[in-house]
Order: sequence, then structure tokens, then C-alpha cells
Amino acid sequence: MLENFVLPDLYPAAPELFLITMAMVLIFVDLAFGKTRRWVVGLLTVASLFGAAVITVLTADGQTTLTFSNLFVDDLLADFLKILTYISVIMVIIYGRGYLAERGLDKGEYYLLVLFATIGMMVLISAASFVTLYLGLELLSLSLYALVAIDRDSSRSTEAAMKYFVLGSLASGLLLYGMSMLYGATGTLEINGVAQAVNQMQTPKTILVFGLVFTVAGIAFKLGLAPFHMWIPDVYHGAPTPVTLLIGSAPKFAAFALAMRLLVYGLLGLALEWQTMLLIMAIVSIGLGNLAAVAQTNLKRMLAYSAISHMGFMVLGLASGILTLPANPYVAISAYGAALYYMFAYVLMSMGAFGMILLLSRKDHEAENLEDFKGLNQRSPWFAAVMLILMFSMAGIPFFIGFFAKFSVLLTLIYAGHTVIAVVAVMFSLIGAFYYLRVVKLMYFDPPLDTAPLRSSLDMRILLSGTGVAVAWLGIFPDSVMLLSHEVMKSLIG
Repeated sequence: MLENFVLPDLYPAAPELFLITMAMVLIFVDLAFGKTRRWVVGLLTVASLFGAAVITVLTADGQTTLTFSNLFVDDLLADFLKILTYISVIMVIIYGRGYLAERGLDKGEYYLLVLFATIGMMVLISAASFVTLYLGLELLSLSLYALVAIDRDSSRSTEAAMKYFVLGSLASGLLLYGMSMLYGATGTLEINGVAQAVNQMQTPKTILVFGLVFTVAGIAFKLGLAPFHMWIPDVYHGAPTPVTLLIGSAPKFAAFALAMRLLVYGLLGLALEWQTMLLIMAIVSIGLGNLAAVAQTNLKRMLAYSAISHMGFMVLGLASGILTLPANPYVAISAYGAALYYMFAYVLMSMGAFGMILLLSRKDHEAENLEDFKGLNQRSPWFAAVMLILMFSMAGIPFFIGFFAKFSVLLTLIYAGHTVIAVVAVMFSLIGAFYYLRVVKLMYFDPPLDTAPLRSSLDMRILLSGTGVAVAWLGIFPDSVMLLSHEVMKSLIG
């Protein structure tokens, strides 16, 4: 057996191998410095992510490379999503450093779990087989379950972690059952092999459709689409805010890759079936998310329902390009590019919004209720303006990045012939604008309940200010990221 063993090409997986090595190093560094110089562990984590980003850039050649017996793929989509993942996680660490230090939660376990969650995202992004896809998904999920419960003295966090674990395990089981049915029907675990078998219809379609239903259910849970959204409000509310920030940002890129790899690459032959499911779930998500968010007084829960609505919009872009792919690849590229651009815009806006909650929070006070933002303009005109930009952008008001993200998705819907769905999405967005504008009203027209000056580290202030400026700048000049998203999809679809 050993003489037939062929060493796989490790070059495409160099960033993952580097982060795994640094995670092991982090354990020993935490043992040496964790109790006396906790900042060393956080700094090493950021340096590790930065190193992985450099390796990803240096090893990116724009070509599609398969390794580990066709289990792992390195292509332009994987490189692009990994770069965005590194940046997001670095921002999460910087945003949450002060919050965690005040509460004694900035331990080595936190940073180690963040690194393992990042590795899980990377494996999921580069998955070319059901095996690696499920491996990355579970590594990510298990790390997030533990992170939600990292504040062991908080009953709210423990409850949220239990709910997340139970519902997440159920969703993982649904996804695994769906993939096992697809494997039984096609006889292969490789996504490319599944695509070939589905296109040639070598197996009864009924089995494939049953497997597809369970697979879409698992994907919908990871994206937070209705009716598989029930975990999001409780987990967002119960988790420590830096963990909520992590859950609402970087894993969205991995979930996007999951949907692309499984549905667009592997099951395009069943596009008629899964497009209908996605369109229905997307509209229900947009409607339910916006209507439920109106009734919220807790900002974290409001942003949780907002996330459900935004993921619905992203899925509309994902579902609007498939029927046109054989006849008009340009429209398909535009649709997938719009979905990727929307995901980027949402993560940027979400990180800024949760960053504002962290900015206002203190050791003895969680600034997560709407009333905590009353009179913010009197306390800090600049950060009130940053929050205004973020809320306007999430509402889709011109000219911010959120407006162009929604506009690009709506255009692809109209090109694909789904004009009625586009109109319904716009109507629900108008309803959703209310709860975003309510935050602006509280900041500028209500007297402050707390007149204490805002206290935070310089790096957090700079990063949060930069996030607000980026949301505004990319709204005025949206072409750069939009064209890059389209180029990534063009390289894959051609």
C-alpha cells in the first residue's frame, strides 16, 4: 500500500497548512504568555491571518487546481473569498479586543477557536467533494458553538449556545442526509462527478430531487433563510457581541461558497427545481425579516432579522442567473457577480453596525438596545454620522454601497424575467426602511440617556471610521468591487 502512495500537491493548500501550524503554535504561546501578556496571543492571531492572506495572494494564479485526490480545489473564487474572510476575521478581533478584555474573555481559547473556525471556512470554500465540504462545515460549526458559550457565567450565552448546537446539528444532519442520497444516486462524492451524472441523467430523477430538497434545507440554515431562520435572533442576542459579529460576517462568505459549489457547480442540471425553492425562501425571508425587525427594541435582534432579509436578497441574485446560463452566460455571470457583491456589501455593513454596539458598550453595560443610541449625535457627531451611513446603506438609500447591491440584484431579476418578484422585494424593502430610519431618529432627535464620553482604543476608532467611509466611498464609486466580483465569476463560468 505504501509504495503506491503519491504525495499530494500541498501548494494549493498552503494557507490552510500555515494556519493549522500557527494554531498549534498559539497553544504554546498561550501557555507561556496567556496569563500575563494576553495581548501577545491576540497579536499573534492577527499576524497569522495576515500571513495566510499573503500566502494566498502569492499562490494565486487564476487557474483551477485540484489536489488531495480531487477533494480540494484552488480557484479564483476560493482565493477571493479567502481574502475577504481573513480581512473580516482580523476586523472581528480588533473590534472585540477591548470588549473581551473588560470582561476577562480575551483568553487563548477564544483566539484558538477563532482560528479553527477560520480554517473551517477555508476548507469549506475550497471543497471539491462532499467529504471536504462536510469536514469544513463541521469544523466551522463546532468552533462557533463553543464561541457562543465562551462566557460561561452568562446564562443567556449558554442558552443561545444550546439552541444553536441543537438546531445546527439538525441542519447538518439534513445536509448530510441530502448529500448521502446524491452520492447513492450518482455513485460519486466529487462535486464535478455529481454534476456530470446529473447532466447525463444516469439515475432516476426522483432520488436526485429528494436529495436536493434536504441539501437545500441545509444550505438555507447556514445562510439563515426562512423557514430555517429560527436560530438567528436568539444566537445573535445571546452570544457575546464580538462572537455575534463573527457569526454575522466571515461565515457568510463560506455559506456563499457552499451554495455555489453544491447548487451551481454540482446540481445545475436540477436548476429548475432548486431555483423555485430558493426564490420562495428568498421572498419569505425578505418579508418575514423586515416585518419582524420592525417590532424589535433590541438592536442585536433587529440586526438578526435584518440579516434574514439581506440573505434573501442575496439568494435572489444567486437564483436569477441559472436559467439563462446555457443561452446567455453574460446574464448568469452578472447574476452571480451581483450575489457575491451583495454578500460583500452586507458583511461590510454588518461589521460596522455591530462595531457601533461594541463602541458604546462598557464593562457594566451592553449597549444593545435602541434607547442606548438616543442622542448619540450630542455625544459624538462623527460616530453618529458613521451609524447614519450604515443605517442608510442597509436600508438601500442612495448613494451608499447597500443601494447598489440591491439595485444590481434587482436588475438581474428583471433580466431573468422575474419582474413581479423584484417588485415584491422592493415593497418589503420600503417597509424595512422604517426600522433603520428609527435608529437615525433616535440619534439625532432624542435627548441622550447617557452623557458619558465614548471610550475605546484608537485602533477600533480608526477601523470603525474606515468602515463607515468605505460604505460611503464604495457607494459613490461602486465599480471596483462590482467589476472584481464579475471577473471572479467570469473566470469560473467563462
